[in-house]
Amino acid sequence: MLSNKDRRILAELQRDSRLTIQQLADKVGMSSSATWRRVKSLEEDGIIDRYAVIVNPRKAGFGLTSIVHISLARHEQTNVDQFIREVLQHPEVLECFATSGEADFHLRVVVRDIDAYNTFLDEFIFRLPGVSQVRSNIVLKEIKDDTALPL
Repeated sequence: MLSNKDRRILAELQRDSRLTIQQLADKVGMSSSATWRRVKSLEEDGIIDRYAVIVNPRKAGFGLTSIVHISLARHEQTNVDQFIREVLQHPEVLECFATSGEADFHLRVVVRDIDAYNTFLDEFIFRLPGVSQVRSNIVLKEIKDDTALPL
């Protein structure tokens, strides 16, 4: 269970993970040594999974985002395992969720343009064994894109 101080530390780090320990300590009202110990503990416990830079996809040249709904014909373990292995190898796939409902998997895919997306489908998704249905929803506009948990 997270303490209130841990929640405050995590909220500040989610806003700006480049804060120095002293800056973080000042923001949460703790000493720098106590703050450092709590951050280390949060890292060691796996609560802080990693630190990252959030890149603006459009400014980096990735003009198309698609939510891809994939259904497998049969849920043979070898097909599922291969699907997962292959998805993990493709950097265009930013997120992959195994889900209940109509589709078995939902992917968030980012590529440069529609031609790159067509290539992604033709050379990767459509060639995977067991894939029976693929439905794409092209993102027209992002309404909310956040990574911070509501601590």
